[in-house]
Amino acid sequence: MGGIGIWQILIVALVVLVLFGRGRISEMMGDFGKGISSFKKGMTEEVDDTPASKGQIEAPAKDATTEAKTSEKSDSSS
Repeated sequence: MGGIGIWQILIVALVVLVLFGRGRISEMMGDFGKGISSFKKGMTEEVDDTPASKGQIEAPAKDATTEAKTSEKSDSSS
């Protein structure tokens, strides 16, 4: 007798629907879904940022003057 029955749940749902309207409830649920999606995305990005992936060093880019000097040396030696 102390538990919540189906009728109480239906009455509460009806009152919430009347107070907020169907559009507002669907908007709130959409925002809730977007929040969960961004949370999951953030968690996967955190896993991708492991120390091994941060420790990768890219090769330095060659500038035009260095390339020109190396090509002059190879042309003169031919």
